[in-house]
Amino acid sequence: MTMFPPPDATPPDKSRVRMLLVDDDEEDYLLTREVIADIPGGGYTLDWIADFDSALEAICRNEHDVYFVDFRLGARTGLDLLSLMRERQCFAPVILLTGLNQPEVDRAAEAAGAADYLEKSRLDPILLERSVRYALRQRAQELELESKVIERTAELAAANAALRDADRRKDEFLATLAHELRNPLAPIRYAVELMRMAADDPAAAENARAMVERQVSHMVRLIDDLLDASRINRNKLRIVLETVDIAEALHAAVETVQPLIIGGKLRLDAIYPDEPIPVRGDYVRLTQLFANVLTNAAKYTETGGTVSLRVEKTCSHVLISVKDDGVGIPAEMLPHVFDLFAQVDHTLNRSQGGLGIGLALVKRLAEMHGGHVTAHSDGIGRGAEFVISLQRITADSEAPCDEC
Repeated sequence: MTMFPPPDATPPDKSRVRMLLVDDDEEDYLLTREVIADIPGGGYTLDWIADFDSALEAICRNEHDVYFVDFRLGARTGLDLLSLMRERQCFAPVILLTGLNQPEVDRAAEAAGAADYLEKSRLDPILLERSVRYALRQRAQELELESKVIERTAELAAANAALRDADRRKDEFLATLAHELRNPLAPIRYAVELMRMAADDPAAAENARAMVERQVSHMVRLIDDLLDASRINRNKLRIVLETVDIAEALHAAVETVQPLIIGGKLRLDAIYPDEPIPVRGDYVRLTQLFANVLTNAAKYTETGGTVSLRVEKTCSHVLISVKDDGVGIPAEMLPHVFDLFAQVDHTLNRSQGGLGIGLALVKRLAEMHGGHVTAHSDGIGRGAEFVISLQRITADSEAPCDEC
């Protein structure tokens, strides 16, 4: 490739407009250079390429701001160059130059993507500068539009990925739901048959009745979770605010999960506050919030493991920590543990079921009480910790504290 810079070429100045002339006639180059030199204020540089193929390579490298392309380039034309640029997706502001006033060429240049069309015989500094500024402005608008298209494309790709993920989690949820609802049916059917056969054995009938009661209670909890999931999606969860002692709600939550703790042969290490810590909340929903976190810890802790419950009071908040030494949470899953229907990999703990609703409900209930919940885990096999932060009711006589 042959590129001819001006005779007094200096290192490129990024503050100047860099222009390239594609023309096989050196006299046209010299004429164009003189016109550019007469533009008031300067600020322009001009390079020159004489052959078609080298010009195409130079334009596709995008080293200049504006390109002047002669209509006649040996056996080919500037329109051919514009066509090849489009094929190679080389987008640049091109001003087509011609020796004659030909409206059909003007229209063809516009259709081919040229920014402007000028007659060589009418070139003057003002006209040329105006054309260059128009080409630069048009290219800036195109780049802005391209940027918006790219940004929008990225947004749509992210939205599509989120929809695919939601669809996948929905399918997993439906499969889990079918499994969880079907599980109690077998023992219920067995208990019914047992009661029929043991009509004269009160003890056997009572055991069968207790079995049915346990399984029905389990199904009721599942259905309640489904209703809560529906309320979350429709933003229909409601709470009744009153003054609640955190310790009372925690005791009730522990009682709720005690069968799971005992069944899993787990150790519950609970330390309750030694004084009332009042918060503004809904007693039933706060109990549900704490019970869900404790249940989650118990489900994902292996037999013989420990679940710890701690309460810490700051000057304005109360922090409830539930920590376990169970299967842990993979790093890639940690940001999604509070998503509706999200579950840690089932292969980590096959013995426990669940619909992936409990932690989503925890997050929503904490927010409805003006608080928040965070999750932390050092990875698989290293347990997890959930910390719920709620604003407590402080007495007017309570001294201010630097921790706030």
